[in-house]
Amino acid sequence: MRLESTPELEAFRGKVRAFVAQHAPGVKAHSGVRAPDPTLMPAIREWTARLFEAGFLGIDWPVEYGGRPDAHPLEPSVVAEEIARARTWPPVGAASLASAAVIDFGTDEQRARFLPRIRSCEDVWCQLFSEPEAGSDLAALRTRARLEGEGEDAVFVVDGQKVWTTNGQHADMGYLLARTDPEAPKHKGITAFALDMRSPGVDVRPLREITGTTDFNEVFLDGVRIPAANVIGAVNDGWRVAMSSLGRERSGVAARGAELAAVLDDLVRLAERTPGAFEDSATRQRIGELAARVQVNAALIGLAQSRMLHGTEGPADALLGKIFFSELNHDLADFGLRLQGTDGLLTEEDPAAVAEGWWQDAHLYSRAYTIAGGANEVLRTQVAERGLGLPRESR
Repeated sequence: MRLESTPELEAFRGKVRAFVAQHAPGVKAHSGVRAPDPTLMPAIREWTARLFEAGFLGIDWPVEYGGRPDAHPLEPSVVAEEIARARTWPPVGAASLASAAVIDFGTDEQRARFLPRIRSCEDVWCQLFSEPEAGSDLAALRTRARLEGEGEDAVFVVDGQKVWTTNGQHADMGYLLARTDPEAPKHKGITAFALDMRSPGVDVRPLREITGTTDFNEVFLDGVRIPAANVIGAVNDGWRVAMSSLGRERSGVAARGAELAAVLDDLVRLAERTPGAFEDSATRQRIGELAARVQVNAALIGLAQSRMLHGTEGPADALLGKIFFSELNHDLADFGLRLQGTDGLLTEEDPAAVAEGWWQDAHLYSRAYTIAGGANEVLRTQVAERGLGLPRESR
């Protein structure tokens, strides 16, 4: 395993850091994968288009759509890390997932239609996977799509409900999974679609969370008509399309390391301003423990990247990284609140709140990371079965 960077990669990092400092649309006030205020969306769209135009996004796309085949494989991770380090907005939505699906499984016509609009950020995408009864067990989804008509007039009529849809209220397009063969085994009868979110029958309802924000949405689909030309991949092969696109999304892992390092720095500064904090041995030891775990997280990221470069990735690598990051992220925010004592109860609306209430909001949101992308309890079972080869859990 080699964890050190190359001079070429560090030169690229310098270019990205300078670009971010010049063009970024301001500081992102809240932690986590959050939906921006509607007033910020024009600036974020422009920022995203600039990142694509500068060659910092879509690096691994086909060259005819702006990709750079000679780029270092870790360049996308560097970009994600520098955006996180600057605490500014990453591109919002599920365009990275949708573009991976379109590139790997879409038709030439779909690539020509969807990819340029992703690059210009004319289209923000959302992910329409999870359902009220199909979250961690995504293959249990119940949204149905039935075929009507033939040839160029063929459409799929979709009925169902999706939930936990981040940025659904801002999305122009949706990357949708729906069941097209209810008689097939649950992983086999699913199809992937590109859905115009302005279609009749699409009802997006923002969900107000414990943080007071509306990052997630529930989406109701009532007789929504999707042209058969918008099927991504083959009919009833949507599970493979979805798993492939999810597997290609690696750059966000690097951003997590930069996020945690920044939060640790904030935690140390908070302790410095807290009377008596560093005179307390338990506080010093707890901060030391968290610092050690931040370094372990960085090592896990480096290990995953090294294995990716050498084609030796293990089935548990991404699972372990997600579990470790999400629980460390929670523990950092939790200790930040504890250092504040009763002031940790103050929200961002209170002028006396520490850091304008950032710590409380981060603590409340941190639980979402332990569920998003698969609940940690489920992922631990997958680590045991897939990574260690232990007997499957009894059903």
